[in-house]
Order: sequence, then C-alpha cells, then structure tokens
Amino acid sequence: MPGNSPPPGSSNHGRTPKVDTRKIRIGCASAFWGDTNAAAAQLVRHGGLDYLVFDYLAEITMSILAAARAKDPTSGYAIDFVTEVMAPLAKEIAARRIRVVANAGGVNPEACRDALRRAFDAVGVSLRIALVTGDDLQPRRAEIEGEVSSLEDGAALPPRTLSMNAYLGALPIAEAFGRGADVVVTGRVADSALVLGPLMHAFSWSPDDHDRLSQGSLAGHIIECGAQCTGGNFTDWESVTGYEDMGFPIVECEADGSFVVTKPDGTGGLVTPHTVGEQLLYEIGDPRAYLLPDVVCDFTQVKLEQVGPDRVRVTGARGLPPAATYKCSATWLDGHRITATFVIGGIDAPRKGARVAQAILARVRRLLGEAGLADLRETDVEVLGAEATYGAHARPAVTREVVVKIACVHDDKRALRLFAREIAQAATGMAPGLTGFVGGRPKDSPRVRLHSCLVPKYLITPRVDLDGDTQPVPVPGTGGFDPATLCPQPAGPTAEGEVTVPLLWLAVARSGDKGDHANIGVIARDRDHLPWLRAALTEQAVAAYMAHVLDPVRGKATRWELPGIGGFNFLLEHALGGGGVASLRIDPQGKAFAQQLLDFPVPVPAALAAALNPP
Repeated sequence: MPGNSPPPGSSNHGRTPKVDTRKIRIGCASAFWGDTNAAAAQLVRHGGLDYLVFDYLAEITMSILAAARAKDPTSGYAIDFVTEVMAPLAKEIAARRIRVVANAGGVNPEACRDALRRAFDAVGVSLRIALVTGDDLQPRRAEIEGEVSSLEDGAALPPRTLSMNAYLGALPIAEAFGRGADVVVTGRVADSALVLGPLMHAFSWSPDDHDRLSQGSLAGHIIECGAQCTGGNFTDWESVTGYEDMGFPIVECEADGSFVVTKPDGTGGLVTPHTVGEQLLYEIGDPRAYLLPDVVCDFTQVKLEQVGPDRVRVTGARGLPPAATYKCSATWLDGHRITATFVIGGIDAPRKGARVAQAILARVRRLLGEAGLADLRETDVEVLGAEATYGAHARPAVTREVVVKIACVHDDKRALRLFAREIAQAATGMAPGLTGFVGGRPKDSPRVRLHSCLVPKYLITPRVDLDGDTQPVPVPGTGGFDPATLCPQPAGPTAEGEVTVPLLWLAVARSGDKGDHANIGVIARDRDHLPWLRAALTEQAVAAYMAHVLDPVRGKATRWELPGIGGFNFLLEHALGGGGVASLRIDPQGKAFAQQLLDFPVPVPAALAAALNPP
C-alpha cells in the first residue's frame, strides 16, 4: 500500500533521485466524542483512502474518561470507536488496506486495544494494533510537579488533579506505522498529529523538515473537526446543501507537503476557500506561531485555491523548530454545579422570566441561610429568546416566549439539591406562563476546571507497543523556538468610510475556544475590502464590541493578520466564564461569538456599500 512504499530517493546508485509523485489520501471520520458514527462507513466505502483518522478528545473529555476509569478499570476510552465503528467495518477496512489512527484510547489505551482485539477476533479479521503511550502524567504528578510551569499566569498546579495529560506529537505515530501497525491507538496527542504521523511515515519526512511538518500539521488542523471544513458551521449556511448527508473531509497530500481538501463525491456539503479558511482560523492564536509538539507553524502566507468542484489546494505554510516543552492539560474539581431550564410564555415574557429567576435565587439563598449552609458561590441567569448572549447589543423584538436558564455553583451538594427542589414551586407560586421544565428536576454534577501548563520534553518518553514489544521513541527535546524572533506585523493602511454596513456583508467568520479563551477568525469576501476591515476591526474596537463576554479585569483582544488568505484572527482572552463545564454560560465555548461579531458596523464609502451584494 502507499504507506509501505520505499522512501523517496532511496537506492538510486548515483542516478538522479526519483521525484515522489504519490498522493496519500487521509479522511477524518470524527471531530469529537459524540460525532456521528456514520462518517466512517462513508469514508471507508467512498473515500478511496490510504489512512482513516478519528479525533475524539477535548480537554474536558479526558476528565470524563478519567472518572469513568476510576469507577471501572476496564473503561476510560471511547467505547463506541470499538463497538459502533471498527467492529462493523473491520472486514472492509482490512480488505481495502486502509490504515487507522485514533486517539480513542483516552486515559486507558490498553483497554481500548484489548477491546479492539476481541472485536477483530469476533469477525475473523487480523489487524496489528499499536499503542502510543507516555502522555498520562497523573501517576507521575509528585515526580514532575516541580518542573511544571503554568501556560499563562504562573499559577501552581491545583492541589488535586483528576487528570494530567501531555499533548504528544506525530513521531510515535509515524514509528508505529513504520513498525507495521495497521491500527494505531493513542491517548492524548495533538489533534493534528493524527494526520501528520501518517504523512511523516508515508513520505519519510524528517523531524527537522519544518516546512513540510507545518504543511502536514495544517492538513491535520483543517480536517480534525470533521465536516466543519466541508460546509458545516459555515457563515453562508444557505449556500450549503445536503446537511442530512454531509461529506466528511479528505486531504489528498503530496510529498512536498501541499494538499487538496475534498470530500466523497455525491455527499452533502461544500468545499471552497472560505469553508477551508474558516477552519484554518478555528481555535488558533498567533498565526505566526501555532505551537505544536513537532513544529511551530506560520500560517500567515497560506494560499487557498479552488482547483475543481469541492477541491481546494492548500500551500504556503512555513515551519520553525518546536519548543522544548509539551503542553499539558490538567483537570481539577472546583465544587459542584447545577443548571435549571424552563419556558415562560405570555406578554412581557422576558421581564417575567428575569423576575422569576431572581426570585428563585433569592428564595434559595434565604433557605440556605436557614439551613446553616453557605451562600451560592456563583450564579448565572440568561433569558434566551431575548438575545441575552448579545449583552448591550441585544435587539429583542416583542417576544411572548423565552427560555430561562439558571446556573449555580456551591461546594456542598446539599445546597444544590435544595435549589433543585425549589424550581418547581415557581410554576404555581410566581408569575404566570411558566412551563416546560427541560429534563425535569435538575441534577448537580462536578464542576471540572482546566489548568494548562508546560512540561519539559526530557521528562516524557513516548512509547510504541506493538504485539507486546514496547519501544521508546526518541523525540528532540532541546527545542529552538524563540518568540522574540517573530517579526511584528505591519499595521497597514487605514481607511475611512461614509456609511456603515454589517461585517457580514464584507466577510465570513468562525469562532472557537481554548480553555477560558476564545478566538474569532475573519476572512474578507473580497481582498479589496481589506483596508476597510483593517481600519474598523482594531483590537480596541473588537474588545469594546465583545465587552459583554470579556472578564472585566483580565479580558482583552489581540489581532493578527493573515495576508495569504486575506484574513484576521482575534484572540479574546478570558471570555468564556471559565470555559467548558466550568462555565455557567449557555455558550461556554464561544461558538456563537463570530455570529455576534458579524453584526459589527464597518464604515465604507457609500459607493462601495451600494455595490455590495448582501448575503
């Protein structure tokens, strides 16, 4: 198969080395744990793949899996990867000689491998399974605690952690395939490494070939979120057909690192420079220095070119030597949380909903005091349907039904159970029209927070286990990346306008999250619009527009430009109320932030405004 071909340029005996003209096709069938299991069959049967990858893990998923393993030592991995995907498709995967890599191992890769073996045995398929381990640092916490440094504010590790996992890179995945694995199961690795590993193996890329590693990492970054690059979550959603059978992404990669993004023929979705560009900007910070275990990527000069229907060619990523540290995500328990949700209808529904929510909280606080329990640590009320998530930019029309969401935090479960009991009484003891308790009586759950830190690479040894033979994988640990070497981005010319139009008329946008931070990527619909966007979307203007989500003390906005795609990336620091399940907000991952920013008023000349074709 292509991945097992001899390395390019080997054994030429003095002749001119042959140019490697192979194209390696890699498809991604999962963007997160809970994504559709139908994508794998689509890609196996219609993708013409060499490799199939699955991305299951998010920061908070690791703590969920750690809790599951604590209850059952045979758990702690993405069980449906085995039961719903690999078991039904094993024979076809073997027959088509597709090689598989998945981070489905979670916090228990050994249990995932054992379950896979049983599944393969049950259908009579022989596929060699390799494990990549070394990311789980929780058992070594006491040993390495003094070497760990906070990624942001210098804070020490929390006193107790539920999980600690380093983001390993692509080298052990490439090594596993080099040793003959058909299926590679990992714990925590960088999402993009799931694609870079197969490419390093297939094309014999070396660890210091930074430009190719950057391109391969970008290929992984583009497809790691599944259908988000094939029309899912796209600004111009009305231009996308076939939501009911979305095509999952395929990258067709060449030895020089360039690649084409596409999807299986006949499937729903859309692949254009804008659908791919939105995903390029998703969940990144400084595009000059996207930090990964194997390489520091510079995406500022990336080019996106439509080369056919649903085919976009991607070139121009550049690479720098990686840092001498791994990023590590630790999770810890910070009390307990509860959320109640109900509908209230009728005239003045938003005002009724807000009053009822505050009355419920006041009642609960009084009862807590009478019971000798401490006050609620945090509360959050959102009246959904009245544009609560827009803050000062809300433009609520006359609405006669809203959804009221009340969330609380307390260290004592008894306090939250008292809260749960006091929700229903509002239906008969407060304002009229209260109904539709979502999910019945609410239940409390642990509040898990994320602590991101850095761990020196020399403390971590990735290992590959194939057929019981476990071998360490040497990883360069000295690093070479120095942020001081980054060239400052020029501010560029400014522009003044006579009238304002919504940002949506001039650009597309996508937002995402990293812990408590969010990013919003913006791409001009036409490069001629860039001066107006550059002048209007300053760091100060975006921070002011999104002030309703920013922490009033620590929150800020930073802007970088990507000239290659005609775009900008904004990082909103401390914008998610803690992020993940630590946040009490209805949008704890900033998924709707870009949609809010698309209303931003951009001053443009009157003649330009008249010539625009609003989407």
